[in-house]
Amino acid sequence: MLSEDEDWALTRKKASLANGWFTPEFIDLAVKNIITEFLDEDNLVAFVAAYQVPEENPHPKKIGLVMAGNIPLVGFHDWLCIFLSGNIAIVKPSSRDEILFNNLIEKLAGWDEEINILVLFQALLKDCNAYIATGSNNSGRYFDQYFAKYPHIIRRNRTSVAILDGNETRKELELLSDDIHLYFGLGCRNVTKIFAPRNYDFIPLIDTFNKYAQFGDHHKYKNNYDYQLAIQLLNKQYYMTNGTTLLIENESPFSPISQLNLEYYDSLDGLPDKLESDERIQCIVGKDYTPFGSAQSPSLTDYADGVDTMHFLLNIEN
Repeated sequence: MLSEDEDWALTRKKASLANGWFTPEFIDLAVKNIITEFLDEDNLVAFVAAYQVPEENPHPKKIGLVMAGNIPLVGFHDWLCIFLSGNIAIVKPSSRDEILFNNLIEKLAGWDEEINILVLFQALLKDCNAYIATGSNNSGRYFDQYFAKYPHIIRRNRTSVAILDGNETRKELELLSDDIHLYFGLGCRNVTKIFAPRNYDFIPLIDTFNKYAQFGDHHKYKNNYDYQLAIQLLNKQYYMTNGTTLLIENESPFSPISQLNLEYYDSLDGLPDKLESDERIQCIVGKDYTPFGSAQSPSLTDYADGVDTMHFLLNIEN
């Protein structure tokens, strides 16, 4: 993944052509995060030791894995946990993100044929002992129905927010802009809403959005921006923008592509507790929370929905 291997370079190019949201820059960023956080040898050794994972799994289970496809290789962590736990992954990749993952498994199988036993691809996940499925709130209802009789982890729509206090430095605002814009804001760890004190000066923050002004040249993103801007104009709603990102007062933690929601607060009393108990919130970015700029660099133990995947996999009953 770090090399200049021609096959890997071609695979990244194919993935980018197949999914307009997977730009070469964002594919490389996702790969870099996997390498530095998930595949670092010291991190892996400590991770396995913390769970006391045995060297051999005498009774491997078949784990059905339904992957998401919102950002490149987003399902890699779930597969890695299945692999490390000594179980068998029965994988249904997302049609939006199957090229990269499939290539990596093919490469592993070229080095060790046992991978062909430990990782299987199936369109229909049947006869598994347990399931891990990620999708929208709507698909989550179907997953609940299909997998109700089996141990399962079902993940639905989640997003992230940031709390500002008005004393952020220029550097912190630039890092927050990364948390907002990386992967076009499509990840569950992307900040889609900010909480700010009244009379907050938004000009410095909006100015940092210009780092991603090139999004205006991306037709998929630009179509979303034009549509959301038209809605604000038709409804005569107040908005702020740098020309590519809209900042709009809205109570929802979820915002459409190209839009960042805003909510004012008069006091922080109770706000963090409220957000931490909200099942829709993946992480909170701020000075006392997830540091600015690190939302898209999760560690091995930053589980996608707060449910300990490794504990789940290591404690499935025979």
